Amino acid sequence: MNSFRALVVDYVGEEFTRGVQTLTIDQLPEGDVTLRVMYSSVNYKDGMASVPNSRIVHTYPFIPGIDLAGYVVHSDNPRFHEGDEVIATGYGLGVSHFGGFSEMARVPADWLVPLPTGLTLKEAMALGTAGFTAALSIYQMQHNGVHPAMGEILVTGATGGVGSLAINMLSKLGYDVVASTRQQQGHEYLYGLGAKAVVAHDTLTVPEGKALLRQRWAGAIDAVGGGLLAYLLSTVKYGGSVALSGMTAGTEFTTNVYPFILRGVNLLGIDSVSCPMEKRIQIWSWMANELKSPDWLATVAHETTLDDLPNVLSSILDGEIRGRVIVSMA
Repeated sequence: MNSFRALVVDYVGEEFTRGVQTLTIDQLPEGDVTLRVMYSSVNYKDGMASVPNSRIVHTYPFIPGIDLAGYVVHSDNPRFHEGDEVIATGYGLGVSHFGGFSEMARVPADWLVPLPTGLTLKEAMALGTAGFTAALSIYQMQHNGVHPAMGEILVTGATGGVGSLAINMLSKLGYDVVASTRQQQGHEYLYGLGAKAVVAHDTLTVPEGKALLRQRWAGAIDAVGGGLLAYLLSTVKYGGSVALSGMTAGTEFTTNVYPFILRGVNLLGIDSVSCPMEKRIQIWSWMANELKSPDWLATVAHETTLDDLPNVLSSILDGEIRGRVIVSMA
């Protein structure tokens, strides 16, 4: 396949453009493994990369897409061979290096995870960075002592990719999960994922003048950030943890030292981009086995095409996407 189709963002003069173009292999960036991409997926970061004046992309023309799954068509690295099925997420993919919204890709071998037994390429992209982030959040909470017997776990941004998959995974592991969402509808969807209760996002606030609130949550998985994080820290139980991975509600928050020095609360930063490969492979294997539910794919994900992708990218920025969107390149 010397020519292929990809979603390209670019500036023509001062005008920003976004659309599907036909490219050739020699237009791909450097890398020692060339892939036929079968699936990608849509993340909030991809939406940000696909608009003018992006804080994500700095060099144009560019192909966004921070996730991809496909098979090797050529390798200059002895660890990978033609036909190998692989996953790529994180590192510079879709940020500083052409990403997954493309029928072909060329990437460094050190970015590739062999597809684990128990997952198909399509299932891998239903998970993607969102699933990896959710699983890594749970992993870090468990390693900081948060177990099901401690009580309820609050998941913020519950209808988004990280939130949806975190609810499903936590439920599979035996945790009681409470989902927080801005959306007035879709509660049935969250209960279907395994949530025991749903609370409105705007009820989770710290009254002015309050340093700490009643201890309620054993832990929290937060893909929202902003002011909500102050509430989470002030309500997590003694020794509990908040796993923070997102900033859709903003990058700043105001709190105090009391949750940390009086309750021993842990604030866990979750980085899915530069996670070491050894742990990355471990987490993907965990998702393919212990964390995988029989019906999660039909519940959480739906499929779109490269041609429909621009509309989907606009929708995710507007908060209109529920769960995961898989982009089929087949």
